[in-house]
Amino acid sequence: MIYFDSDYMEGAHPEVMRRLMETNLEHTVGYGEDPYSAHARQLIRQACQAPDALVQFLIGGTQTNATVIDALLRRHEGVLAAETGHINVHESGAVEHSGHKVLTLPSHGGKVDAREVAEYIDTFYSDDTYPHMVAPGMLYITQPTELGSIYSLAELEALSQVCHKHHIPLYLDGARLGYGLAAEGADFTLADIARLCDVFYIGGTKVGALFGEAVVAPNPERLPFFFELVKQHGALLAKGRLQGVQFETLFTNGLYQQIARSAVELALHLRDAFVARDIRVAFPSPTNQQFFVLPNELMDKLREHASFENWGPRGERETTVRFVTSWATTKEEVEQLIALLDRL
Repeated sequence: MIYFDSDYMEGAHPEVMRRLMETNLEHTVGYGEDPYSAHARQLIRQACQAPDALVQFLIGGTQTNATVIDALLRRHEGVLAAETGHINVHESGAVEHSGHKVLTLPSHGGKVDAREVAEYIDTFYSDDTYPHMVAPGMLYITQPTELGSIYSLAELEALSQVCHKHHIPLYLDGARLGYGLAAEGADFTLADIARLCDVFYIGGTKVGALFGEAVVAPNPERLPFFFELVKQHGALLAKGRLQGVQFETLFTNGLYQQIARSAVELALHLRDAFVARDIRVAFPSPTNQQFFVLPNELMDKLREHASFENWGPRGERETTVRFVTSWATTKEEVEQLIALLDRL
């Protein structure tokens, strides 16, 4: 069996594991106050060209989104997001559980449009009864999106401009940010994201780490008392060194970008092979997530040898599915999948 379900099925990159083993018996203080975490923060600040940024490590993506959104919003405010956005469809209502409503916008291949964001906010405040409604207090986006697409630099700049004009923060969920940076046609950098977003996070769980995400606030005043809120949300790891060691490793010698690039290259090779065999692409994606429409008969036969996800309910004759490569995917596994297509 070969696995293409997601990008967090394996453990961690061997170099990350090596460093964890090397430092395993050292004695350090907890909660991310150790030298490894301090060095990892400095490496991330350098990569983002944000020397004064707050960098806080959290244990997982859902906890990170719920905590950051709770920190950025006032009690009467909600968060704007694409209707396909991760916090709206795949986090079991974690944001709502923290007391904030997700306010949905139309999805354009997984992305939101800056003009529609502005229109939503303008329309809201033109209603005389707006004090009785949930106010749009921030904008949430993902890079890449839930459908594998990426925002261009121009689109990010437009969203940032709208948010700052309307005095709401722009928050970017970077669970798969490494794969977005390595995507085909990507024209943005970590420094661009730090310049345009009020808060974002760099995903580790899906990009080579055992677990962990790094929240970055270029202006630390955006997240006052954030450490305390992280603890309230159960997202603070006592053995914080484990996250520091991992991010220190990922941001040394370009490892984060290197392993993400490999996954994207293999995903695009897989996409081209599917297209060459007249299999329809469901959503165009330049990243490590690839979506196809498979006849049910082919899908069922393929499942006997390969593991992948249905993207939505099974159709009567054909079904949309998702194949995901990761930092650990090998060229041999991709070629094996392509050979299966030809054999079946």
